[in-house]
Amino acid sequence: MVRMPPIAESATLSTTSRRSAAPAWLVMLLVCAGQFLVVLDVSVVNVALPAVRTGLGLSELGLQWIVNAYVITFAGFMLLGGRAADLFGRKRIFVLGLALFTVASLGGGLAQQPWQLIAARTVQGVGAAVLSPATLTILTTSFPAGPARTRAIATWTAVGAGGGAVGGLVGGVLTEYLSWRWVLLINVPVGALVLTGAVLWLTESRQGAARRLDVPGALLVTGGLGLVAYGIVQTETDGWASASALLPLAAGLVVIAAFLAVEARAKAPLMPLGLFRLRPVSSANAAMVLAGAAMFSMWYFLSLYVQNVLDYKPLQAGLSFIPHSLSIVLGSKIGPRLMNRLGAKTLAVTGAVISASGMVWQGTMDVNGTYLGTILGPGILMALGAGLTATPVAAIATSGADPADQGLVSGLINTSRQMGGALGLSILSTVAASRIEAGHGAKAALADGYGLAFQVGSGVLLASILLMLLALPRRRADVANG
Repeated sequence: MVRMPPIAESATLSTTSRRSAAPAWLVMLLVCAGQFLVVLDVSVVNVALPAVRTGLGLSELGLQWIVNAYVITFAGFMLLGGRAADLFGRKRIFVLGLALFTVASLGGGLAQQPWQLIAARTVQGVGAAVLSPATLTILTTSFPAGPARTRAIATWTAVGAGGGAVGGLVGGVLTEYLSWRWVLLINVPVGALVLTGAVLWLTESRQGAARRLDVPGALLVTGGLGLVAYGIVQTETDGWASASALLPLAAGLVVIAAFLAVEARAKAPLMPLGLFRLRPVSSANAAMVLAGAAMFSMWYFLSLYVQNVLDYKPLQAGLSFIPHSLSIVLGSKIGPRLMNRLGAKTLAVTGAVISASGMVWQGTMDVNGTYLGTILGPGILMALGAGLTATPVAAIATSGADPADQGLVSGLINTSRQMGGALGLSILSTVAASRIEAGHGAKAALADGYGLAFQVGSGVLLASILLMLLALPRRRADVANG
């Protein structure tokens, strides 16, 4: 249930873009529906994971790839998707991304083997990365600058937050009353309907200046991240000294180094490395990687705990997360106002401390846990802290960049959070699996393993807090309250 923070409008958008001929409300509906599907699919599968594991015979560690396959490709191709929309046309890329996402959802829903589902989730992630940036640029080129555009972007942001918030409930309803397959298949009729509307009603626009598309950069960063994550997972079964772990880890680091070399020499790099010479950009992105690594896995382990240990049904699990969802939305909504009073750095640290305290508390879970005593309190703290942290960190990053780079830096923050989340899930899943294996998979061992994941996650979040205190610049960021 990860909410994407607001993305600043890019100053490089064409000033000659035409306003859509369709009614404004219809453009808003189509674009926000596409964004809703993208964010929903980050979280909707969490509640279905135990059913997926039973249905396809996945291992404890293999289960994480149902989530990570989507997140890694989403993160790796997100910046490329934004560039492609500017180059080839926002409508065209929106349609392409949504079609890819919808077809992959169908393939995932019909999967008969684990590799088929993981492959479908990988393609889904690519489709989402192509689709999501196009949704925002269509809005910014369809509505005139001023209050109308501000309201449109605010609605887009709220829909994204809502997609993440309701994911657990939607997943629970579909899994319990239909099948886990419907958490993916539900995207097919919705995607087809939005796709038809987009073809009929959206108006094409693109950026006038010709620019190269950095496909090698996107492939390298995605491949490198995937190899590192795979190597981390292999350490649990084969040990850190094994070739099956060291080789993919080493290969991943080499591929990431190659990515940095390509970006340093590219004329139109996917990730301009010069931006990281700016302290606000580099420190905020580093803090977001660590915060994402700790916070992203919260829903994953909670879903497994309440179903595998406390024997919740999928619908019960989804309903149990409603207070958590409301808390993260609340934190996201009050964050801008608090930031104007406290300052971005103070609010970011405060939010991370609140979330870390929830993780420490959640780490005490055991086999005899209850909803009121074990799930509700720590979950609200973790979610509220996550909501409070995201916006100020993003604001600090964009405050250090030139106006022309605002959209790119906002995209980098999103990418950093997703990449941190993917690596964090790999690390924490490996930690949990090692404890579970030592206890021979009994319910008490499951509870201990999931609790250990939260304890280690709180340590990672503590590192993020220290980095924020030492490296983030202390400044009050202007935040539009549109």
